[in-house]
Amino acid sequence: MPEGAGVPAPPHAVSKLKAARLARSTKPFLARGGPKGDRCPGCRLVPSHCLCALHPQTPARAGVCLLMADIEPLKPSNTGWLVADVVADTFAFGWARTAVDPALLALLADPQWQPFVVFPGEFVAPERVVHAVEVSAGGAKALPRRPLFILLDATWPEARKMFRKSPYLDALPVLSLQPEQLSRYRLRRSARTDHFCTAEVAALCLALAGDDQASAVLEAWLDVFTHHYLQAKHQLPVDGHGWGQLALAGAVQDGAELIQFLNQSSTRRRSAGSTGVLTKRSRQSNRLI
Repeated sequence: MPEGAGVPAPPHAVSKLKAARLARSTKPFLARGGPKGDRCPGCRLVPSHCLCALHPQTPARAGVCLLMADIEPLKPSNTGWLVADVVADTFAFGWARTAVDPALLALLADPQWQPFVVFPGEFVAPERVVHAVEVSAGGAKALPRRPLFILLDATWPEARKMFRKSPYLDALPVLSLQPEQLSRYRLRRSARTDHFCTAEVAALCLALAGDDQASAVLEAWLDVFTHHYLQAKHQLPVDGHGWGQLALAGAVQDGAELIQFLNQSSTRRRSAGSTGVLTKRSRQSNRLI
């Protein structure tokens, strides 16, 4: 894949939501941490570490609906942006307690979609909870309705409030994920490895829906973004031939054997402790699941 800055992709749902949020702001948003200076509008990184030339494209039958807390679209480390990079049918809406976007209600009522609210089952009535997405013997394309995964993109306290105070979600099934792996998210500190960032949750949902390639691409895209972000933060050059970019190239080309090998290699490295302590989001900074 080419190195260096590229042409930003057309604005997607999260970037449009960010622009709308900035238009309402009365003062500039100052992100804590991360690289300083001007940022590329396409990938939110400094120009020297721009990711736009690596932007992946892959088909997915499932869709993702991001309900985003007020300032989430503004955060340069927000990974909902990465979901919108990869999944063409990503929708993003700002959440408010006293109002709901009519376009969101129209999306939830659209007969082409089967919405699932992704949220921990321990906080939900058991009759609403599901742990799998039905995929018929004929494959994902045989399903009559496409899965639409609703992710509450917020800190953990915010996400719980959003879930409780969004009555338009009350009639929808709740998908409770039960992943076996630990989170690899490294952009915000946490004492919990069983909580996942938005992109990791979306990748798990895509895999459940049978969109295995899109799931692999999104996981690899998160790894590549994380590497570029942290290298920029510490003013270090990027590794253009690192594990993340190799995995991304393999996933985009649907190189199943390469992806499997790289995932096994990554697992061995994490088990040996060569990637450092796996500390991710805490309850105060957790996205979801």
